[in-house]
Amino acid sequence: MKKFIPLELLILILSLTFTTFTSAQDPSGRAGKKYVLGGIEVKGLQSYNEQTVKTFTGLRDGQPITVPGDQISAVIKKLWDLELFSDIEFYISRIEGQTIYLELDIVERPTLSKVTIYGIKKKKVDEIIKETDLKKGKKITESFIANTKNYIENKYKKDGYYNANVNIATAVDTSDTNAESMVVNIKTGNKVKIDKIDIEGNKMISDKQLRKALKNTKQKQFGRVWKKSKYIEADYKEDLTKLVDKYAEKGYRDARILSDSITATENNNNIKIKLQVEEGNKYYFGKIDFVGNSVYTDAQLNQVLGIKKGDTYNGVLLRERIADDSKPDGEDITNLYQNNGYLFSQINPVEVSAQNDTINFEIRIIEGKETFLNHVLVVGNDKTNDHVIFRELRTRPGQKYSKDNIVRSVRELGQLGFFDAEQIKPDIVNPDPNAGTVDLKYSLVESGASQIELQGGYGGGGFIGTLGLSFNNFSIKNIFNKDAYNPVPMGDGQTFALRLQASRTFRVYSLNFSEPWLGGRKPVRFNFSVSRTQQFLASFSNSGRVEVNKDQQFSITGASIGIAKRLQWPDDFFTISHSLGYQLYDFQNYNSGLFNFGNGRSNSLAYTIGLSRSSAGPGRIFPMTGSIFEITAKMTPPYSLFNDKDYAGLKERSNELNLLAQERLLTPAEIQEQQTIEQERFRWLEYFKIKFKGDWYTRLVGKLVLRTNIEFGFLGNYNSDVGKVPFERFFLGGDGLGGNFTLDGRETIQLRGYENNSLTPIDPITGQQEGGIVFNKYSLELRYPITLKPSASIYALTFMEAGNDFNNFQEYNPFLLKRSAGVGVRIFMPAFGLLGIDFGYGFDEDLRPQSAGTGPSGWQTHFIIGQQF
Repeated sequence: MKKFIPLELLILILSLTFTTFTSAQDPSGRAGKKYVLGGIEVKGLQSYNEQTVKTFTGLRDGQPITVPGDQISAVIKKLWDLELFSDIEFYISRIEGQTIYLELDIVERPTLSKVTIYGIKKKKVDEIIKETDLKKGKKITESFIANTKNYIENKYKKDGYYNANVNIATAVDTSDTNAESMVVNIKTGNKVKIDKIDIEGNKMISDKQLRKALKNTKQKQFGRVWKKSKYIEADYKEDLTKLVDKYAEKGYRDARILSDSITATENNNNIKIKLQVEEGNKYYFGKIDFVGNSVYTDAQLNQVLGIKKGDTYNGVLLRERIADDSKPDGEDITNLYQNNGYLFSQINPVEVSAQNDTINFEIRIIEGKETFLNHVLVVGNDKTNDHVIFRELRTRPGQKYSKDNIVRSVRELGQLGFFDAEQIKPDIVNPDPNAGTVDLKYSLVESGASQIELQGGYGGGGFIGTLGLSFNNFSIKNIFNKDAYNPVPMGDGQTFALRLQASRTFRVYSLNFSEPWLGGRKPVRFNFSVSRTQQFLASFSNSGRVEVNKDQQFSITGASIGIAKRLQWPDDFFTISHSLGYQLYDFQNYNSGLFNFGNGRSNSLAYTIGLSRSSAGPGRIFPMTGSIFEITAKMTPPYSLFNDKDYAGLKERSNELNLLAQERLLTPAEIQEQQTIEQERFRWLEYFKIKFKGDWYTRLVGKLVLRTNIEFGFLGNYNSDVGKVPFERFFLGGDGLGGNFTLDGRETIQLRGYENNSLTPIDPITGQQEGGIVFNKYSLELRYPITLKPSASIYALTFMEAGNDFNNFQEYNPFLLKRSAGVGVRIFMPAFGLLGIDFGYGFDEDLRPQSAGTGPSGWQTHFIIGQQF
């Protein structure tokens, strides 16, 4: 039982509630009195124990305390901030001398026991529960209920359900302590669409142009695909600003919207929008003065501004030339300063006078102090070692701040393929305008960098098994460190790939290693690869069974080594590469008709030089801007200039034997002679091959990207008497994957809508499809991402392509093309690489003899596995 308290403290006792304890004085105006806390008794507990609440208060027995005073106020605020209680009251229980005993009465908030949602499909329920955090044990507060209601309503309004309404009710759940169940009733109603947008008061700009300015608010129109006519309030408010900007672009600075109204149609499902505008007068730019600039001259700033006296006033253009927020690397005055170290610069255009229809401006510049990077930090790289990241950054401690260097660093990190390009975020930390320093932090999210290919299938008369391993963030220095295997040593940015493929008729082995920073100090890429292919002669027996003779085989054994260096001129997007490769073509009684000799060897020692420029980004999987160009020249030594072989005679006799072969069967001696001649002509291959490829990526609207592609290739020879080599040819048509293996160093060029290699010309002498020596190809591809998450990047595409392949340069015509169009989809998963499917329609006949006169190629389906992006 509580003791009675003296009368002189009655006022204090009555006033020691929540409101009293937030003041340092009692109602009588007397200052708080100092006591020693004897203890706290907590009442009203249901789910928490008393000691836990005492711990929350931070008060302990025996500590000095002033009543009333700031300590009690702070405790009450602390408890309220926990959002665990709906009522908190302090009372004096008793006072014994200088010792005071307090009583804390609380009312716990109820917890959510279960939630039931009505009015939407079951598959949407889990999504709503996750997004609104309606999980069991959540404390139920008025703000939580209100926020949940508003979130769900706004979610559906963004999808066009303008009349969406949500009711939330709670009830005591007696099956649990201090718990309540919740019922959420969602009434979405019908989607509200815009029947018509009426605009009044406009004379200088047409209704059509103004409706076009409303980017995301469109009236119903047959045939529109990209923009729907649903009404979304947030988009509508933003579009009203864009409509005013449209006038500002045309010189009507004073244009404004006098009124806008929304009325429901008769069926109450759709709406009509009516806008009343006032255009005002048309204005022109007058004199433009720069004030406060010392780093750049007026002439330099005028060149960037690009606005002259007498130009039609354009408020949007002026704003973009000062600071274009839509382009991180835009050519504007703000970026001009920020790319030269002036992070804290401020540029403000001010109208100083208006004379009739001419407006004079001052562009007032506060340049601020030159800014330098203090610390550069990287967070989020769990697998990739720091040095792999920092060597790609264009921002270093002690450097001048440069926005352009930050944008470039983000691109370089995205191009590595180790991180989610969509989530690379550079943040400015600890800016100090007085000291002129700033810290820079890059936040990264790792994505899978390794791929595994394990598949089996049936083809070529037998089972085909494939094992492929590609580790794109490999660490060779840790290959003997057993603790680094997870599952393999990772983190140093190297590439190690191993691929094995086999069936009854062929075997393929390849190994590739690449180090992008040879020596670790400069961006010099080192590549090394070895490969071997074996093809066994196969034939069909009378029963249809495939018979394989391993004594009759053709093999290619090859190795290459290469170096590629990033250049600084004309800019550091350029790379020059050199490589040296050797291939041995070995025939052992392989008389298949594909080659002119079935026994013997051919050697190819070739040097390749390439020049490329790659500025596409931000990510390598789905580039949105920039371009990629590459030109390469591959050449062998001109052996025919250094030996005394009669190549003219050999070629002439070879042509004679080919003509005889068309008229009659060759005798065994003639066959042997022909093979000997071909062996002598091509014992050491001599040729040169020129290739060009260009890709442009242009962002059209949002993330809708246009990829433009041009490709060209030419295979030539030094000596016409030697003739065209039977290897290294171009094979055009189909998916471009080149089948399971490459027999003769051929290059397969994609042209969808046609069967594989079906656009490859037929040799007029042999009558066989031996590959072209010159080709060209053009592509247009519209791409739109469905998702760009690290776990799986998916984008849809539609394409138009055209190209052709020719037997000799005399027949080459860049405008004589085989055309196609179609649609497709790509899926990139880190563990499996790129997968996709295309449906292409070929508008022309292919080049195979059996296709002559049969009409267009028609619809073809292409499965894409592991092709370049």
